[in-house]
This record gives sequence, C-alpha cells and structure tokens, in this order.
Amino acid sequence: MATMENYQTKTYIAGSDLSAKQFFFVSIAADGEVDSTGNGAAAAGVLLNTPTAGQAATVAYSGRVLVSAGDTITAGDNVASDAAGECVTAASTDIILGVAREDGVDGQTIAIDFFLGGNAEA
Repeated sequence: MATMENYQTKTYIAGSDLSAKQFFFVSIAADGEVDSTGNGAAAAGVLLNTPTAGQAATVAYSGRVLVSAGDTITAGDNVASDAAGECVTAASTDIILGVAREDGVDGQTIAIDFFLGGNAEA
C-alpha cells in the first residue's frame, strides 16, 4: 500500500500546465518556476497537486513520497525520471532520484524514498 511519510514540501509557480502531472518529478527552470523533469535528469521533487500554468505547485522535496510509475519497477530499484517525468528504473546514465519502496507497473502510483537533487549513477 503506497503511503507518504516524513516528507517536506515547498511551493513554486507552475511554469506550464501540470494538471495531469500529479506525482510526477519536477525540476526548477531558469525562471524559478517548475516544469516536468526530463529523461534521466535531476529533479527538485515530486508534484503533489494539479496546477495549471501560473498556479501554485506544491512539491515534495524529501522523504517517502508517491510517484507515478512509467514502467515496471521492483522494490529496492534505484529510480529516475523518464522523458515525461514519470518514475522508472534508473539506467547507467541517469541521475538516481530515489529508491522504490514497493513494486509497481506503468500507470500505478508507488512509494519511493526521494533524494533531493539526485545522485549520479555509478
């Protein structure tokens, strides 16, 4: 059962329509607004609400958080962002954004322990 715990949040402005991106990874753009994280990139956190462009975006930046799986994930996997900002198993060139705490499949919401800023894959 996916649950969130010991997480902290910050509020940013959504730089684009993120209304379909709840529980996706987001990054801070040069203008200080948040947008979906790109493939294998570092992330500022996980979007917890559904803002449109210019609205407040609540972002979890630490702790155990829920994410949308973009592929099959196994508990214990290092995870990263895909091109849409969904959670996938990290590849050798990806920034590791956390560790999966449960199994999941494409489209399912699962819990991960999020790492702020990510870690380079070895």
